[in-house]
Amino acid sequence: MVNDFDSASSKYDAEFTFSNIGKAQRRIVFKYLNPIIHQDKKLSILELNCGTGEDAIQFSKLGHHVIATDISEGMINVAKAKSKNVSFQIQDINTLHENSFETKFDVIFSNFGGFNCLSTTEIETFFKTASHLLHPNGKIVLVIMPKHCLWEKLYFSLKGDFKNAKRRQSTASVFANVDGIKVKTWYYNPEDILQRSKSSFKKENIKPIGFAIPPSYLEKSFLSKQPFLSILKSVDTIMTGSFWSKYADHFLIELTKL
Repeated sequence: MVNDFDSASSKYDAEFTFSNIGKAQRRIVFKYLNPIIHQDKKLSILELNCGTGEDAIQFSKLGHHVIATDISEGMINVAKAKSKNVSFQIQDINTLHENSFETKFDVIFSNFGGFNCLSTTEIETFFKTASHLLHPNGKIVLVIMPKHCLWEKLYFSLKGDFKNAKRRQSTASVFANVDGIKVKTWYYNPEDILQRSKSSFKKENIKPIGFAIPPSYLEKSFLSKQPFLSILKSVDTIMTGSFWSKYADHFLIELTKL
């Protein structure tokens, strides 16, 4: 089956992964991941919505065993061409079940809004399944787009596009532009995720990703250039409290299995 993200796969790295904004936001994600992945123990990691595999490849370079999945065959083909050391697999997150893999995992990870493609019901189902896929005390780390991104409100308001300035605040799905593809998207604040995971997981950490660094669709603006980007990066080193998470472009939430 051809997936919407197949069309975006050939240019995804150029337009996001290796963009100035994409690299800056990924560095923040790894700052919070480092205490988990930089340890003597070699971890078993399941990555969901892996895209072109950039994170999975970094985990593999640290010696961890990684299975990385995505619904898009195009994304998986790009990822496979980049590394032979990761098991890349086509997988729809909504078809996961407790016997989907022959092993259990220490960490389940999903970066940059993959979970925004899931409805609230699908997220609740995922957490129930995930508890069976993890070892005791296993972790889930998700990077999700919240409802109140200040950059998005400012950008669209200045353009006079007040509908899109408020689009994240909808409880229903909206269509977001991903490299020219319209993708059905839901937005969640940290408390939404905590509410839907509380029966099986406890909160460990919530951090803003890109409070000052803007969304990737501003890559062609002066904000992604020096010295402006360096200034924005510096602001993000200060604005690290969980309070700011729902106002950032993304937030990272770390959960531990009960």
